[in-house]
Amino acid sequence: MVDMNLEQARHNMIVQQIRPWEVMDDQVLDLIMRTPREDFVPPQYRNLAFTDMEIPLGHGQMMMPPRLEARMLQALAVEPDESVLEIGTGSGYVTALLAQLARHVYSVEIVPQLKQAAERALAARGLGNVTLDEGDAAAGWPRHGSYDVIAVTGSVPMLTPDLQQGLNVGGRLFVVVGEAPAMEALLIARLGENEWSHESLFETVLPPLQNAPQARHFVL
Repeated sequence: MVDMNLEQARHNMIVQQIRPWEVMDDQVLDLIMRTPREDFVPPQYRNLAFTDMEIPLGHGQMMMPPRLEARMLQALAVEPDESVLEIGTGSGYVTALLAQLARHVYSVEIVPQLKQAAERALAARGLGNVTLDEGDAAAGWPRHGSYDVIAVTGSVPMLTPDLQQGLNVGGRLFVVVGEAPAMEALLIARLGENEWSHESLFETVLPPLQNAPQARHFVL
């Protein structure tokens, strides 16, 4: 009965939250349906795994709402031969989703305890194409070279060139830019060595990355 209730809750999440947010990619929807989000949620919040809310992970970090995770995946359109950088591992749930789409995922988490919890959750899923690093990747993470896809799971007050420079030509970056209450989700594509396109996807609010470069505020 419990499993049936979980599957119904997962189905309701997709139908009532994710599809109405213009996520129509069948590959993304199938992936979310078969990946147990509840296994990546802190135990005390397991009953909230499928709700339309940010779930606390501890240490001042939050898990994105399901609709935002799905929109990000749809926008990035990850291919099986691509390498992905995820900035902000968090619970490891988005890491697991990306790993099932990509050749390899490099994920960076600034909080050691969250990295360790994500490692356990990912190991339980048997995902072997993930490298978890501990560190501050708010300004990029060139340790593994450049990437085909970069997914930033926290907002940044301002967009700096560093994140864009981490892309291969043809690569895509998803990032939420701005400060509450006015933030914008962007899809940035690297078209050439010194050429990028910027597409505004939607407005949202997302907690900021730790140590993200700050916009300058002028006081008159």
